[in-house]
Amino acid sequence: MVFDFHTHTFWSDGELSPMEQARRAAQRGYRVLALTDHMGVGGVPELIRALKADREIIERYWPITVVVGVELTHVPAEAIPQAAQCARDAGAEIVVLHGETPVEPVPEGSNHAAILSGLVDVIGHPGHITEADVREAAARGVYLEISARRGHSLTNGHVARLAQRHGAKLIVNSDAHAPSDLLTAEFQRSVALGAGIDADLLPNVLQHWPEELLQRVRARRGG
Repeated sequence: MVFDFHTHTFWSDGELSPMEQARRAAQRGYRVLALTDHMGVGGVPELIRALKADREIIERYWPITVVVGVELTHVPAEAIPQAAQCARDAGAEIVVLHGETPVEPVPEGSNHAAILSGLVDVIGHPGHITEADVREAAARGVYLEISARRGHSLTNGHVARLAQRHGAKLIVNSDAHAPSDLLTAEFQRSVALGAGIDADLLPNVLQHWPEELLQRVRARRGG
């Protein structure tokens, strides 16, 4: 079964509607699909309402859990706590940060601000994250993403190495923008191993830690 806490729909720059994304994910063996479209502050309440309306239908008829959230993207580092609080207030069940990937001009200090905010759950594609920030993520229960997406995945080895050294929790996400980006269980495992994650740690990365994150977001959902 696949847990994927970072995907995009046509509400930002993805190709699919939330409902089609969920249908295709269910067919690939997903247990959990998070819809986390790119956002700043404007339009967040409208997005969350729309995604939850589709989620109500999806979960009624298909065997998949849908998590509704946002990916805070290219927000000034100083404004990340404000943006994350806006998302939480609007009902986002998960907040992902568009981390400091080496292939985009993300504001310096974004990883650090998100980790310290206490409001961000996952640092997506953290790039050349610092050792100090990995230690903070471990201490604060912030998950670090191993990305299956081209470009963003260039620093997976760096992220995995520091996370394993300091005990930070890792998850493997697709960052899907198109149907072909959705994961299978086999490919998700391959991405984890390719990043240098120890085989003994795979049950945590692919199942136990995603389960913990799911329980966190379910608590926000109210059950």
